[in-house]
Amino acid sequence: MRVHERLPSVSEDTAGVALVCLSAVCFGLLGIFGVYAQQAGLSVPTLLAGRFAVASVVVWALLAATGRARLLRGRALAAGLALGGLGYAAMNGLYFYGLEFMTAGMVAIVLYTYPAFVVVLALLVVGERITRTTVLALALSLGGVALAVGANAAGASVPGVLVVLGASVAYAAYITVSRQLLRDTDPVVLTAHVVPAAGVSFAGFGLATGTLAVPSTPSAWAVVAGIAILSTVIPVFAFFAGLQRIGASRSSIVSTVEPPTTVAFGALLFGEPVTVVTVAGGAMVLAAVVILNRE
Repeated sequence: MRVHERLPSVSEDTAGVALVCLSAVCFGLLGIFGVYAQQAGLSVPTLLAGRFAVASVVVWALLAATGRARLLRGRALAAGLALGGLGYAAMNGLYFYGLEFMTAGMVAIVLYTYPAFVVVLALLVVGERITRTTVLALALSLGGVALAVGANAAGASVPGVLVVLGASVAYAAYITVSRQLLRDTDPVVLTAHVVPAAGVSFAGFGLATGTLAVPSTPSAWAVVAGIAILSTVIPVFAFFAGLQRIGASRSSIVSTVEPPTTVAFGALLFGEPVTVVTVAGGAMVLAAVVILNRE
């Protein structure tokens, strides 16, 4: 009797976790590309205008290929463009300017305080209640940043922390507003409007300040293409694909892979310092994210 062996199928749950992990790792490379952009002589407006221009073309092409391409209308269109041109642009701009003050790993750790600010905004804007668990998570988040920064004075600075905390607040505001819009909007379609709007903002800012230029070397173009594909298009589609399989709370927890990815690559590629206390501070920030999502 012949025995037919069948390969085990990958469960939806496992696939979802893997997709969200992939997204987090790709997003974790943002700061790494930011350092390479500095080395290639790319200004922040040039890098981000190029990033979002390339990403916009690819995102809309993928949506068209899957039959999901459509333009938002009315208030949804206005909100989507404002989210990209103001909120998402502010977050990205402050994040990459933060790299001029701090290491990529420290920027990633400080940015990840954004879930705590989402909770604060939910209290102020939506009127959600604050529990003891929430207060604990807020304390862990901010305390972890203080610990990591205090232990790594060479890789952090007060101006840098303030700039990246501004990025964290901007991201929290972006998420809070997006939640309302996503009740009736495909998240990938919304992203397809947010991304070009952010690109236009950086192009306009670069032109106004004289800091926008066309990349002039193969290495500069490689950085722009890499950040557009590896740290924008792939993680966006991977995250939403994983989100559909494992849900929002678990996706948020799995996404905490992002800061350790940045810290690890920063240490490996650029020799950024990593101490036990820095790791402890980062762990406190990630623990706060897990607590908030379970709450």
